[in-house]
Amino acid sequence: MVFQNQHEAARRGAVETITALLGSDGSKSHPHASFHLLPRGRDTARDLADAVHFFAKLHGQRPGVIDLARERPAHDEAREWLEAAAEGFAAERAYLLRVVVAVGPLPGTPGQAESEAAVTGQRHAVEMLARSERNGCALGAALALALDWRIVRGVIDAAAQRFGAALIPPALPSQRQTLAVAARAGSPAIERAMVFGTQQLLAQHHGLWDLLEARAGARNGLY
Repeated sequence: MVFQNQHEAARRGAVETITALLGSDGSKSHPHASFHLLPRGRDTARDLADAVHFFAKLHGQRPGVIDLARERPAHDEAREWLEAAAEGFAAERAYLLRVVVAVGPLPGTPGQAESEAAVTGQRHAVEMLARSERNGCALGAALALALDWRIVRGVIDAAAQRFGAALIPPALPSQRQTLAVAARAGSPAIERAMVFGTQQLLAQHHGLWDLLEARAGARNGLY
């Protein structure tokens, strides 16, 4: 019974840690997403276009993070979630690419070559996370993508509305379903790897928002 109670506490700790990381390091905490694009989306057309283009560069190709994580070992509940999430993200990816077409060409911005190189490096980093041999790391990255996508999806929706693309219902598993997978990770070692994967995926998203903020400033003569 003591072991069971300790194990339950560890599992609650993993969920609480992931939730805290979303609050501190997720897209919701970045001012460019939460205080610039989402509240003022229809008035920031070029910045919206830039965001959807660059998130398409990061997550618009297959295989993506969730596709690759599906190839790694996982417990039964995680396996079911990964199957559903991969199918859902295929729909999200197709929607994102339709919005990219709707917004038109990438906005002209100083330092374009450096921006392209930066996002290429980020894509490589998230692929490495999703291919990790460390049991739980790829799953953590996939969970983080699904959880953080809610904010990214809000920006995509704002761009769709601004540029006349049809909206679609969200296709990923719910936050409750996603956190339930994190709660049943298994061993403490897997939980630590899962938290690491979550943290690193969120860091890449945060870095992309930093890049998008700097690009917006460059277009507006702020840098």
